[in-house]
Amino acid sequence: MPTPRFHSPEKLSPGSHIKFTADAAIHASRALRMKVGDEVLLFNGDGNDYLCTLSFISKNEVSAKVTSVLANRSESPLSITLIQAISAGDRMDFTIQKAVELGVSAIQPIASQRSVVKLSGDRAEKRREHWQNIVISACEQSGRAVIPPVFPATSLPQWLADNRLTATPPGGDDKIGSHVAPTRITLSPTAADSLKTLAKPAGEIQLLIGAEGGLTDSEIDLASLHGFTPVRMGQRILRTETAALAAISSLQTLWGDFNFTHF
Repeated sequence: MPTPRFHSPEKLSPGSHIKFTADAAIHASRALRMKVGDEVLLFNGDGNDYLCTLSFISKNEVSAKVTSVLANRSESPLSITLIQAISAGDRMDFTIQKAVELGVSAIQPIASQRSVVKLSGDRAEKRREHWQNIVISACEQSGRAVIPPVFPATSLPQWLADNRLTATPPGGDDKIGSHVAPTRITLSPTAADSLKTLAKPAGEIQLLIGAEGGLTDSEIDLASLHGFTPVRMGQRILRTETAALAAISSLQTLWGDFNFTHF
């Protein structure tokens, strides 16, 4: 049985004593029926796992002593930011959970013209916190020790305005200042290109996915003006949650850790 993993928001170091969060304590004591002396792994998002031994356990409280730090090598060589139009029901939750399992580095929810769910104010922040907790749970399950951030929701035009690409000087390369320009990709069933026709990204990948019904033609045109290349994923129309996961999986297969030449 794999060693159970739990997230801890605390600073972790060998020799420190850590009190579990309420949810983690309940899961360890009631669901897993763990006992004093059992080993667990904790992570706080710094990229490491921390081997711990349980020192106290009750129905609602669990404490552990950190015994050693372990390097975690589960991160993908690709840095993928998923710019996901907000979808309704549990589709958004599902997309975020699986995107984290597939290795995305960050998630930017956006409101698109076809987004049914409208968020603002406190409701938007509560939903962002909910999505961030889904990310943490997905990291626990998938073995990741770096926690992708979920950024505050914004509109597509606003995100594009806030994240303009600086024009490349004539005869220059694809770098912006001292940083490599991101590779920007969106999906369109009428696109001429496929992922395979694109050059291997040298830096961050920004993947834009529409909500139910996809992005409108005007949104695809606007994104294209901001450096997004429309690509087609086969001959079929994919649901929003399928589109995101199929695209991320394809990126990992072409250039990431699904490509076994990296091992």
